Amino acid sequence: MRSIISATILLSAFTLQSALAGESVGTRDITIHSPARAKDLAVTVWYPSDGRGETVRVGENRIFEGAAALKNAAIQPEHLPLVILSHGSGSRGIGMAWVATALAEAGFLVVAPDHPGTTSGDSTPEDTPKIWERTDDISTIITSLTTDAKWSKTIDASRIGVLGFSLGGSTALELAGARADLDAYVQYCVDYATSMDCRWFSGGRGYKNDAPITVPKFDLRSVDKARFEQSNHDARIRTAVLVDPGLEVAFTKDSLRAIDIPLSFINLGSVGKIPVSVLSDQLARAVPHATYAQVDDADHFSFLPVCKPDAAEFLKSVGEIDPICEPAGPRDRRDIHAQLVKLIVDAFQTTLKASN
Repeated sequence: MRSIISATILLSAFTLQSALAGESVGTRDITIHSPARAKDLAVTVWYPSDGRGETVRVGENRIFEGAAALKNAAIQPEHLPLVILSHGSGSRGIGMAWVATALAEAGFLVVAPDHPGTTSGDSTPEDTPKIWERTDDISTIITSLTTDAKWSKTIDASRIGVLGFSLGGSTALELAGARADLDAYVQYCVDYATSMDCRWFSGGRGYKNDAPITVPKFDLRSVDKARFEQSNHDARIRTAVLVDPGLEVAFTKDSLRAIDIPLSFINLGSVGKIPVSVLSDQLARAVPHATYAQVDDADHFSFLPVCKPDAAEFLKSVGEIDPICEPAGPRDRRDIHAQLVKLIVDAFQTTLKASN
């Protein structure tokens, strides 16, 4: 009974916090040029605001509920710690709006790019392993924001963190200093060919220009080995939170032991039910300054936004095979988000704000 009461209180507090966030969190859309990609990155920003602006619901669509914020409100105050979000494969930056607003409410400037090639409507098996492109996106954004005359006065460049989910977790881990081994990842997909991530490489479907396309089977051995295994460390990043990070089996022990910043690993699922592809307890043991937490009665899709009431049926009607909106267990997704918000905000409060 105590656990049910505690969960109810936590959910009520989170619902209240979400409602209030729309009154104080500002948001705006910007573009940042990527020389490596020879194109502009679409980027969404959230921040503490002056409370003046048009209320919008960021990330609202046919499937998901959005998160309230004030469009183009003024940023207040200056010299904020920066948290950059890296979305999972097949998602977008605005898919993390629910946690971005909570972080902005807590006093962080939050930035979320779309990673070309692994976003909703623009995602193929061939592009998915190109982790070096994603890390370059994040490093490019840091350089742009901290050197731009308009943004640099708003950001405390000595307090920068990254929050990554799934493939975004892999991105954040590599930025922290981890390096991956291609042979280990190839072997993992031999041993676990039916896992969700490896099935993606078996071919059949992909997405371009917001439409499904048919793609052949992708051979992981064709990935540029030198690029896949290179160091993507960015020393400007002082901490990272990694939720269900992908490529878990591919990171080398030596590189993990050499990471010298605090990392917070979070797994979605009860003990014994977390897929080996993202199970992070061993990663946390290998990193010298790491913590580990797991969220009971959740699954990998619990990190996605709250689904609208008829979303599950709609997804089935259009042939979606992943259980994006199916309940992971007895807990409401809002309740799971409430626990995640506390874990994530507390982690950044401890590792970034405490250093102020």
